[in-house]
Amino acid sequence: MDTVEAPGHAGPLPEIQGAQRWLHPAEADPDAEVRLFLLHHSGGGASMYREWPGQLPASVACQAVQLPGRQERRREAPYTRLGPLAQALARVVSDELDERPYAVFGHSMGALLGYRLTVELERRGLPAPALLAVSGWAPLGFTAPPDLVACPLGALRVLGGLPPEVEEDPELLAAAVRAMGADGAVCADFSDDGAAVGCPVVAYSGRGDPLLAPEAMRSWAGRTPEFLGCRTFPGDHFYLRTHARAITADLAQLLPRYAAVG
Repeated sequence: MDTVEAPGHAGPLPEIQGAQRWLHPAEADPDAEVRLFLLHHSGGGASMYREWPGQLPASVACQAVQLPGRQERRREAPYTRLGPLAQALARVVSDELDERPYAVFGHSMGALLGYRLTVELERRGLPAPALLAVSGWAPLGFTAPPDLVACPLGALRVLGGLPPEVEEDPELLAAAVRAMGADGAVCADFSDDGAAVGCPVVAYSGRGDPLLAPEAMRSWAGRTPEFLGCRTFPGDHFYLRTHARAITADLAQLLPRYAAVG
């Protein structure tokens, strides 16, 4: 197993230990035709996508990424730098790729990670996703809460990103706060280099998202040869909690179409 070199990372460096730690489930359904990697938001975890496999057709194999420092990985040191994390994700995903097309969906920090993961995979000469789906984050027009790193618990509560079961469990709450602080550092480490991806991009957002400028999600049009537009829904930054079925229904239409030509 390899240890990722992460300059400026505080504490022991997380190891890349393959699908068993990084992906839920660890193995993709061998009968599925398309694979879909799901990336969670700051302070969150893979469990946010627990309902998605049942909302997508059997032809799509969902695997949610679990980053170090949360949920069952909460005793591991989280990443605090974007570059090393994108490199680690690229290694995990590239080790998993088979002959089947794949897509990437990410919400908030997950959208940032999906973007930089795709850039890193293409830089390495590896197959790009057939589709990159981004939600609640854009390279231009996104403003993170000012206290995301200094006061992660306050940011979690203000954004409504703290499930009741976490709020009521001291150990889970402490882990969520630690993960949120580290994730905030990852997001703050983003420096826009204008990089484009070679695959189609579709964007999703909540109309009342306080972190996004009105035209922010449309800035994705300059990062892809084929922008599929922005689907907007009622709600704030965590609009997808109540609109997951609409998002998965849209993905169910897009994935077969773009996977066939990917």
